[in-house]
Amino acid sequence: MSSSPAKHTPLYDVHRDLGATLVDFAGYLMPLRYGSEVAEHQAVRTAAGLFDLSHMGEIFVSGPDAAAALDHALVGALSPMAVGKARYTMICAPDGGVLDDLIVYRLAAQTFMVVANAANAATVRDALIERAAGFEAAVEDRSDAYALIALQGPDAQRILARHTTAPLDDLRYYAIMAGEVAGVDALIARTGYTGEDGFELFVSAGDAVALWGELAEAKPGDEEDEEKVVPAGLSARDTLRLEAGMPLYGNELTTETTPYEAGLGRVVKLDKPGNFVGKAALAVHAQTPPGRRLVGLVARGRRAPRKGYDVVSSGGTPCGVVTSGAPSPTLGRPIAMAYVDGAVTETGLAVDVRGRLEPVDVVDLPFYKRS
Repeated sequence: MSSSPAKHTPLYDVHRDLGATLVDFAGYLMPLRYGSEVAEHQAVRTAAGLFDLSHMGEIFVSGPDAAAALDHALVGALSPMAVGKARYTMICAPDGGVLDDLIVYRLAAQTFMVVANAANAATVRDALIERAAGFEAAVEDRSDAYALIALQGPDAQRILARHTTAPLDDLRYYAIMAGEVAGVDALIARTGYTGEDGFELFVSAGDAVALWGELAEAKPGDEEDEEKVVPAGLSARDTLRLEAGMPLYGNELTTETTPYEAGLGRVVKLDKPGNFVGKAALAVHAQTPPGRRLVGLVARGRRAPRKGYDVVSSGGTPCGVVTSGAPSPTLGRPIAMAYVDGAVTETGLAVDVRGRLEPVDVVDLPFYKRS
C-alpha cells in the first residue's frame, strides 16, 4: 500500500515560487533550503530569518479544569502559570519515556494552547484526550486552522515593530500576546528554536501568505533599515538549534529517553500537587544516576559526526552514539550532541566517521549562546 502524499502548508506555493528545495518532513512538503543554507544560518545569527513552521501542531485545552488536566497529563506545573506566559515541558509515557517536548501557552484563565512537534501532533492530541477524561476540560486539535511563521534574529524586534503597534518591549521571553501584524490578527509569542531573540506568529491559515509577504519585503528607509529578511529552511533551522544545544525529537528525545538522561530533569515537577502520568517512574529516575548522559562534542578535524555514528573511548570501545551533528557555521568546526555511557571520562574520545576515528573534545552545552 502506498503511503499518503505529503501535505502542504499554507505557504507551499510561496516556497515553490522562491525556488526552495522541498522535502518530505513529518508528512509535510517543507523547504529544506532556498539557496545557501550557510547564508540562511548566518542571516539569523546576524540580522533576521523567516521560517515556515506551519507543520507544527496547535492543540487547545479549555474549560474549568484545563489547568488541572494539563498538570495531570504533562510533567510540568501548568496551574501556576500566569495568563500570557509560556512554558517548555514534556508529555511522557507511564515509564518515563518522552512522547514529545512541548511549549504550552496560557491564553486565558481557562484556555491553553499546546504546541507539539509535527510528527507527534496526533500522538499528543490522543494522549491529552485520554488523560483529560474525568476533568471538565475539552481538547481540540486546531492545527489545520493555524499557520505559524517565525521571525528570528537580533534584528527581529526592530523588523516586526514596523508591522505592528503591539508593545513588543513589554513582551518578555516565553510570553505571548494578541495583536495585529501587517493588518492580520495574530498571537505574538517571544519564543523560538534558534538561540536568537525572535518571535513566533500564530495566524489564521488563510492569512499566512499575506503576512509572509509583508515580513519578507524589504522596507527601505534610512541606510540602517535597508536589510531584507532572509527566508530560511529546515537545514538552517537544524544547525541553529544544534549550536544552541536545543534537543530535537527523534534525535535527542525519544520514547526510549527520559528527561533526566537528556539533561532536562528541571522540567519535571515531582513536587507539584497530585499525580501525573509517568510520575512514579520519573521519581525513580530522578534518584538514579542515568546510565548515559547527553554531551556536546567538537571535532578537531573537518569531518562532521552525524546522527547514528559511534562514539569510541580511548581504548577503542564504542561508548556512545551521536544524536545530531553538522558543521557549525558560527564556530567553523563540526559539532555534535551525543549520548555517552555515564562512566566514560571526557578525554580521548573519538567518533567513528565512516570507518575513520576522528578525535573530538567534550564541551558544555550549548555550543553558542547569544550575548
